[in-house]
Amino acid sequence: MSYLWDLSAIRPQTDVVMPGDTIPAIFWNAVDRRGPGIWLRQKEFGIWRSWSWTQVGQAVREIGHGLIAIGFGERETASILSNTNVEWVLCDLAVLSANGVANGIYPTDAAEQVQFLSEDSGTTVLFVEDDEQLDKALEVREHLPQLKKIVVFDMDGLRDFHDPMVISLDALRALGRQHLALHPKALEQRVAAVKPDDLAILVYTSGTTGKPKGAMHAHKGLVYTVRGYNTLIARDEADECMCFLPLCHIAERMGGEYFSLYTGARLNFVENPETVPENVREIAPTVFTAVPRVWEKFYSGVMITLKEASRLQQAAYAWAIGVGQRVADHVLKGEAVPGGLQWQFRAARLLVLDNVRKLIGIHRARFLVTGAAPISPELVRWYLALGVPMLEVWGMTETCGASTGIPAERIKPGSIGPAAQYNEVKLDPQTGEILVRGPNVFMGYLNLPEKTAETIDKDGWLHTGDVGVVDEEGFFRITDRMKDIIITAGGKNITPSELENELKFSPYITDAVVIGDKRAYLTVIIMIDQENVEKFAQDHDVPFSNYASLTRAPEVQQLIQDVIDATNKKFARVEQIKKFWLLETQLTAEDEELTPTMKLKRKLVQQKYAEQIEAMYR
Repeated sequence: MSYLWDLSAIRPQTDVVMPGDTIPAIFWNAVDRRGPGIWLRQKEFGIWRSWSWTQVGQAVREIGHGLIAIGFGERETASILSNTNVEWVLCDLAVLSANGVANGIYPTDAAEQVQFLSEDSGTTVLFVEDDEQLDKALEVREHLPQLKKIVVFDMDGLRDFHDPMVISLDALRALGRQHLALHPKALEQRVAAVKPDDLAILVYTSGTTGKPKGAMHAHKGLVYTVRGYNTLIARDEADECMCFLPLCHIAERMGGEYFSLYTGARLNFVENPETVPENVREIAPTVFTAVPRVWEKFYSGVMITLKEASRLQQAAYAWAIGVGQRVADHVLKGEAVPGGLQWQFRAARLLVLDNVRKLIGIHRARFLVTGAAPISPELVRWYLALGVPMLEVWGMTETCGASTGIPAERIKPGSIGPAAQYNEVKLDPQTGEILVRGPNVFMGYLNLPEKTAETIDKDGWLHTGDVGVVDEEGFFRITDRMKDIIITAGGKNITPSELENELKFSPYITDAVVIGDKRAYLTVIIMIDQENVEKFAQDHDVPFSNYASLTRAPEVQQLIQDVIDATNKKFARVEQIKKFWLLETQLTAEDEELTPTMKLKRKLVQQKYAEQIEAMYR
């Protein structure tokens, strides 16, 4: 059967690529074996800087010795409050090498949250990115008696600042070099003391309900899972990956940092979240993992660009994507692609589709990976029509990332695939809840034994809170979160995520929250895509003065109504959306309504905008 891509390039790897039974053991083995090879790349002031394994090892060694020099003890916790960058990885590996526990704090967290996470984790050393993050730490340090030092990555704007508790990362490395000269074996002894059963990292849940909970992962769980990832879809030292999601999140920590550490794939760090589209085109990753919002944004960008194209270009795209869709139909049915259609597809790629791939930056990608939230099946089909397989994985913080995954040879849009071979997955026969069991399941929640007992039952099954179904081939599909299922006043069970995914397929909608529990009909709160809606307004001479006035413009209201009308045609009458309201505030990662992965928090949105919701039911 011809899939029109090389399945051998996505073949699972079952051999142990890099030995070691703890993360620092794997790291130092990798440094010894891969020495001069490039591992990390980061763009600074418009220039890409490369870090070899040897250079990374030297930096981690200096930071590790620096930690010992300032009194960081074994099994103590260090937290990292920073955006995703090379320094994050260096400090994480140094903490683990010093036989410590590494914890991440989102850079968007407020000072109050920094205090809670530092207190709860018992943080003794706090790494911060810059003066903005330092301000948060200084604001709450009087409430953190265990805190010994605050280490700052970027000292710009702090040249005249002096505080005995605060030290720059460069100064810490200098201390480390001095300590290394006097105690050359100290860090090696710490690495040797790390045991597989020891707690390695804390990953705090986003805290959409109540305080965040610190999920505890041991070294043996991290090592077991990262080896397991290679049995899902293998990477190697020839791969180029992009590191841009928050490293506090399990997805980037495992699928980015630790997976690349294990396989040797190069990690490229973007300049900042705003430059992701530009940096993708520069990096042209061979393996690209992202959340649905990123894939939706790329698709929207292509659709908007297409609207500005000539009629000839639009016609060429329509023909080419049509050919791609016919190819995708055969592939999804498990059928061979006819020879004539293969030739048409090659022509479509040469004339149009390869240019679309270059516009996005996925022209070298062997495959794309999506996870962390549901994605529209139509979006998976669209990328497949471009000739790039998109593989959906599913998991959570408590399962150390992916627990299921779509195999490249059997793509099923809308499915999260069968259980990964390194864990068990089943449905609760009474509730349909998805349960997971395996060595990848976390140790429990820090300081919360009751919550741990509620989540992991006596037989070792983790209760995920996701409801699903499984087909005859063992492929699972998420129907919704248990707490999110809507039961209307008429007793009809509604899965809001299906409606929301259809709405988000529009280039004009970034996110949506469908409402209707115990209500007579469904309504929805929508977050528009500012860039694309502004472009629509400018093209149609729609006057607006700010974001709020843009959302209230009658033409924009009608634009969204048209999207909802088109979506409603795909659902039964009882499942159709009757009214909508557009969020009038432009939300960013700093706003409480959004999770760190830029998803709207359903419960918080419903509480905060209760008045607007009630208005839709009057």
